[in-house]
Amino acid sequence: MPPNHTHPRLELKHLIQNRGVNFDLALSEAEIATIVTQLDLLSLRKIKFSGTILPIGKGDWRLSGELGATVEQACSLTLTPVRSRIDTGVTRNFRKSPIALNQTGPEHEIPEDDSEDQLEYIIDIEGIFCETLSLALPDYPRAEGAELTSAEFGPPGVTPLTDEAARPFSALAGLKDKLH
Repeated sequence: MPPNHTHPRLELKHLIQNRGVNFDLALSEAEIATIVTQLDLLSLRKIKFSGTILPIGKGDWRLSGELGATVEQACSLTLTPVRSRIDTGVTRNFRKSPIALNQTGPEHEIPEDDSEDQLEYIIDIEGIFCETLSLALPDYPRAEGAELTSAEFGPPGVTPLTDEAARPFSALAGLKDKLH
């Protein structure tokens, strides 16, 4: 099965029960610009998201694929651009039957297995791409050589909280050293 360029959403009626469907995500410039804005990126290039959607049971499907992208984010310290290459495997199971949630208390817990999704009328390939990319992005990208030497926090007009003041027992340790 050669991959065909797919739109960002695959309708279930296009999936054939006995065979798999290959996908190769193709995004427009407008869709890429939307993802850049949503994920607070500086740029997004060399996008690749392809794989197969195969039946795994009565009405259930498994998406398996490879995601790749080159992203540019602002350094968390200096705001200079930081480029990263993301390459990761993706597996999602779409279940026709309702996914069981832990309902022991007033709040519903999300199941630990985040590869399980409720099957709807469409499989949102672009949504899976965005979610997977978002989880794979570096949390605090740093430019080469960028270091946080000291931090002071406080609202305007208030003496900022320094690293030293945040350690209340450091003064006692200094006093103890002087007494010995």
